[in-house]
Amino acid sequence: MASDTESHPFEPFLPEHAKVLFLGSFPPPPRRWSMEFYYPNFINDFWRIMGIVFFGEKDHFVDAGAKKFKLPEIISFCNEYGFAMFDTATAVRRLKDNASDKFLEVVEPTDVGSLLRRIPDCRAVVTTGEKATETMCAVFGIMPPPVGDYSLFDFEGREMQLWRMPSSSRAYPLPIQRKADAYRRLFEELGMNT
Repeated sequence: MASDTESHPFEPFLPEHAKVLFLGSFPPPPRRWSMEFYYPNFINDFWRIMGIVFFGEKDHFVDAGAKKFKLPEIISFCNEYGFAMFDTATAVRRLKDNASDKFLEVVEPTDVGSLLRRIPDCRAVVTTGEKATETMCAVFGIMPPPVGDYSLFDFEGREMQLWRMPSSSRAYPLPIQRKADAYRRLFEELGMNT
């Protein structure tokens, strides 16, 4: 039986000169958070992947003793590199009481267009999982790109790339170094120094 509708707990994180918009599906339940920001689950590897790609150090953003991520460093990093963050759903129902995308029902997709209008320098949208990719493609009528690649789409006269990245969830069966290699290619294609 479906649970109650859950609204997104975070505001969109939209640095003024953001060049890349990362879109996951939806945050896990609050009991799984190690911080109040995107990719908050300590066993999700998104921030470890960023650490590998940009600093050559998996635990760059990890406070291992406290089992949480270093939020001030993450915010500073996102502002410096122009990384915006939100999710492809603003309201969901959890069909099971867990963080799995397989059991998320999207009740209200995010108005991604309104986010993109607020970050006019953005030229790439990056989805970080299958559910996020499906939702984004359905909203914009885009064919899903293969994992680790992109499709072009037009947004109000702005040529955009939709990148579909391997999920940073440990449930996605790919070694973290291979995931980091896919992300490194993304940033190289966008001309961003890593």
